[in-house]
Amino acid sequence: MARDGGELKLLGLWSSPFVTRAKLALQIKGLSYEYVEEDLGNKSELLLSSNPVHKVVPVLIHNGKPVCESSVIVQYIDDAFAGTGPSILAADPYQRAVARFWAAYLEDKIVTPWRRVFMVKTDEEKAEVMRQTIAAVAVLEDGLKECSGGQGPFFAGDSVGYVDVLLGGMVSWLKAAEPLSGDKIIDAAKTPLLAAWMERFCELDAAKAVLQDVDAVVEYARALQARIAAATANNQ
Repeated sequence: MARDGGELKLLGLWSSPFVTRAKLALQIKGLSYEYVEEDLGNKSELLLSSNPVHKVVPVLIHNGKPVCESSVIVQYIDDAFAGTGPSILAADPYQRAVARFWAAYLEDKIVTPWRRVFMVKTDEEKAEVMRQTIAAVAVLEDGLKECSGGQGPFFAGDSVGYVDVLLGGMVSWLKAAEPLSGDKIIDAAKTPLLAAWMERFCELDAAKAVLQDVDAVVEYARALQARIAAATANNQ
């Protein structure tokens, strides 16, 4: 039960960075909830009825009403439980707008291209996806400087905010990139602010409570790549 008496249930998948975003928001707000691990190869009726459009996790169910998409869920948690725990989005409209801008940038320029790395067929295509991702991360370094005022430890300044949660959900996968591909997506030599941010974020109690084990993510990703490669070969 949530602290206000409302029932919270999160449908998820342990490996999903998007589910981790929802978990982080719930943890930061100090909310208790029921977690339901989904098998995406055999989706539950609850998942299919709660997210009939995309049929994917995460789905947050609050008092029987489903909320879908990780970025929407994080905002919903902050709004629905405004009187509980620290705020995730700033009260100031301009600061909220800036955070939403960089959140959209993160989704469009980093997350979306990076997800293609598991779908491409050649090493050349994979190298190009990684090049685009790393270039976009360099721009996000400037976003951290802007959002934090140039000196705050997090995107929201002294405390964790919206962009921190969205990027924070990706941390285990960001760390897994090097053993998977040989590429550091966040490299202290190229993006020192983001590298320092990642170290600080991982030390947060909320992060320690929900971030996936990196070795487990690497193992999962390699198995996923193998399945995709086999399916591609069978379709040729």
